[in-house]
Amino acid sequence: MSKPLLHFSHGNSYPAGTYNRLFQALGTHYEVRAHDMYGHDPRFPVGDGWHGLVDELIHHLEGYEQPPILVGHSLGGMLSMMAAKERPELARCVVMLDSPVVAGWRAFLWRLVKSRGMGSSFSPAKFSERRRTTWPDRAAAYQHFISKPMFQAWAPGALDDYLDHGLVPHPEGVQLRFDRAVETLIYNTLPHHMGAIIREPYPLPIGFIAGTTSEELRQAGLDATRRLVGDRLVMIEGGHLYPLEKPETTARLTHEMIGRLLSSSPQAVNPPVLGAIN
Repeated sequence: MSKPLLHFSHGNSYPAGTYNRLFQALGTHYEVRAHDMYGHDPRFPVGDGWHGLVDELIHHLEGYEQPPILVGHSLGGMLSMMAAKERPELARCVVMLDSPVVAGWRAFLWRLVKSRGMGSSFSPAKFSERRRTTWPDRAAAYQHFISKPMFQAWAPGALDDYLDHGLVPHPEGVQLRFDRAVETLIYNTLPHHMGAIIREPYPLPIGFIAGTTSEELRQAGLDATRRLVGDRLVMIEGGHLYPLEKPETTARLTHEMIGRLLSSSPQAVNPPVLGAIN
């Protein structure tokens, strides 16, 4: 029997190959596909509310012969949720990995901030705008990142995956593939219309895996996310980047969540076999 199809969507600034450790663990039970980088195709420009990025994901989903399971981290989880809301026939279920839903008074304030052109002062864009993008060689880039506690927390090999898939040649050595301006624009156009989405019943089974120490989740709160997913929310020890910190545990919890979601779906066909991911 062929494995169920799973489409993964990456977080902002991390090309899909960065998650290779997670893909390897998920590959025990799924045929894992992923779009390399969102926001870099001129056909799907980054704009307020990420509508172009949602269209970019939908474009890829339309190319599959069967609806896949959607899994996404951070930006990718939000895109997966919005794409499946717009085109539910293109997916079987959605699993959001630390992709908190911003709604209510937080969304209202964020809309005001954006309208005044102050997004960079209240989002990770304040860091991405100044992010270093070039190094003399790969070894120098590695030393730059491994010196930071955030990357030290990643699983062995994950930083190598990031550099293997995130660097390209540059006249001065190597540079990041993910355009710094695109990364910043994605942060500054975070949707403020999620309230309208969660007011209606979601058309597909949807679940959420939250990092216990995620700063992004702390800032956004969990109330809106719980309104979206109900009791299909589990916690994993780690920060916002837990899929890169603990890829095997992330894969196991994702696999368990998928089984739970598909078994609850009246349209469920061929749910994945719930064997163990070690």
